[in-house]
Amino acid sequence: MQHATVDVTFVGGGPVALYGLFYAGMLGLSTRVIESLPELGGQLTALYPEKKIYDVPGFPSVLARDLVAQLRQQASRFLQDVRTGETVQHLRPLADGGYLLQTGVGEYPSRTVIITSGAGAFTPRKLQLPEAEQFEGRGIQYTVSRLEDFRNRSVLVVGGGDSAVDWALTLQPVAARVTLIHRRGQFRAAWESVQQLLNSGVDVRLYHEIKRLEGGERLEAAVIYDNRSGEECRLPVDEIVLALGYVPNLGPIRSWGLELEGDSIVVRSDMSTNLPGIFAAGDVVTYPGKVKLIATGFGEVATAVASARRFVNPAARTPVHSSSLKW
Repeated sequence: MQHATVDVTFVGGGPVALYGLFYAGMLGLSTRVIESLPELGGQLTALYPEKKIYDVPGFPSVLARDLVAQLRQQASRFLQDVRTGETVQHLRPLADGGYLLQTGVGEYPSRTVIITSGAGAFTPRKLQLPEAEQFEGRGIQYTVSRLEDFRNRSVLVVGGGDSAVDWALTLQPVAARVTLIHRRGQFRAAWESVQQLLNSGVDVRLYHEIKRLEGGERLEAAVIYDNRSGEECRLPVDEIVLALGYVPNLGPIRSWGLELEGDSIVVRSDMSTNLPGIFAAGDVVTYPGKVKLIATGFGEVATAVASARRFVNPAARTPVHSSSLKW
C-alpha cells in the first residue's frame, strides 16, 4: 500500500527525531516518522528508561523515560503520521524527485528524508563464558527496565564505561548491595560520574573479571578474579547487569548508496549526505569534531530540518528561532 507524499520522513524515532518532528512542524513541513521499535523514544525507551541523563541543557538530571515523555509532548501537535514497528528496507529515488521508502508493511513517498536512526540496531556484547547464556533473563540482564525489580537484591555491574557507572549509581539506593567490576584500572566514563561512584556505597573492584557463574534455575553467584594476581573471590549475586556496550549495525541503510565511514553516515555542515534530499543527524552521523551527545543531536537535527525545508522550497526563509514564527 502506498501512502500520501510528505515533505520530510524521519527514519528512526528516538529523541533527536522527536525534536526534529517538532521543529519541522514549526516550519510548516508535513512529516512522517518510521521507527522499527514498537514505540517512539529509541534507546532511551527500549534500553534505558530508568537511566538518569545529565548532559541535556536545562535538566540537571532527568530520567530517560521522562525526557522522552517531554519530547513527545513538545512534538505532539506535529505527530502527523507515526509508523512504529516498521523497518525501512529499501530507499528508491522517484522519477519526479524525492524518494520512496519501502517497509514490509507499506510504501511511503517523501520529498526529503532525515535519517535519525542513532547507530542503528544494537546487539549487546555478551559475556564469553559457556554458562552465561543459560542465565540470560534469569539473573543476567543487559539493561534496567524497572528499578523495582532490583530492590533489595545483590547486584553485580560489569563494565567501565558511562553505562556501567551510571547503572551502579542508579541501583545503589535501591539494591541491597552493588558491586562494580572493571577489567582495567581506569574508567572510560565521565570524570564527575566516576568521582561520584568512588564516593558512593558501591563496592568498586578494578582489574577484576568474571571467571564463572554458579546457580540452578537462577543465577546464585559469580566467581570473580583479579586479572593481575589471579586471586579469586566468590560473590553471591541475584542479578548481573552487563554494561559491556553494544555492537552497532546500520542494517538496510548500508545498501542505500550513502557515503559511510564505518557505521556512520558522512555529512556536510548542513547535515546533507552525498545523496540529494537525504539528510542525517544524531549518533548515526560523522564529521570532523563530531561529539556524540543528545544535545549535539538536537542542534544537528534542527540544521537538517532547515536544510530539508530549503530543499523542498528553495525560496523559503528559515526562521532563526521560535519567536520569529506566527502561531
